[in-house]
Amino acid sequence: MGEDAARLRVTEIFHSLQGEGLATGERTAFVRLTGCPLRCRYCDSAYAFTGGTRLTIPAVLERVAAHQVRHVCVTGGEPLAQPACLDLLKALCDAGHQVSLETAGALDLGGVDPRVVKVMDLKAPGSGEVHRNRFENLALLTPQDQIKFVLCDEGDYRWAVAQLRTHGLERICTVLFSAAAGELAPNELAEWILRDRLPVRLQLQLHKILWGEEPGR
Repeated sequence: MGEDAARLRVTEIFHSLQGEGLATGERTAFVRLTGCPLRCRYCDSAYAFTGGTRLTIPAVLERVAAHQVRHVCVTGGEPLAQPACLDLLKALCDAGHQVSLETAGALDLGGVDPRVVKVMDLKAPGSGEVHRNRFENLALLTPQDQIKFVLCDEGDYRWAVAQLRTHGLERICTVLFSAAAGELAPNELAEWILRDRLPVRLQLQLHKILWGEEPGR
């Protein structure tokens, strides 16, 4: 399907500071696609499950360009639930943007443009979606990518440590540990990471520190 013909259902396109991962603090245009096959218990973007506006890829590129940024983050929902997301990622890269993809890791990453930084979740038991993890995706990650765990309690932490050690995740790419908002205190997670001398990076959600739960920030 050509880019002009492809249409995506888009919840919002907005300008903010990247709140997570290695690009935290960078001015970024966010493209939030509509729809997600998962229902994580702590989801903070459930408003993107339905609705949205159908846009062509050129229309998305035009709206992104208006924000005058280099960094673009394609997120959701689950962006890869829409097949045309792959065309959008390529088009954003071709337009000269530094592109990241936030994905739950439950869908095949094989078709993602290699220029895209993949930020892939591994869902811990507290999410309610641990059975959806597609571990085959680990072989498709490169050093530029990131693996993210959102943790609800010490049980989730122990599970994440087991995955870290079983799969040697720190040898694949940067590993991020994040405390689920309202579920686990970040300072407690920090103490566990220090105690166990883990090769991971503690992640705080900058956008929530600055703006709380306000959508589109």
